[in-house]
Amino acid sequence: MIKSETGAHTALVEGARGEFSVWVGDERVAEKTGDLFPTDQDVLAAVRRALVRR
Repeated sequence: MIKSETGAHTALVEGARGEFSVWVGDERVAEKTGDLFPTDQDVLAAVRRALVRR
């Protein structure tokens, strides 16, 4: 989804058990909090904001 919507290069990196984080460069822009995952729309918006700042 991120690549098709933004054209950004993406990679899936295995993390700790139960971890879900989205990074743009060295900046974590979205993450799972407790048992709640961010929505697709929230992740995409966070990635777009981070890309604009770069």
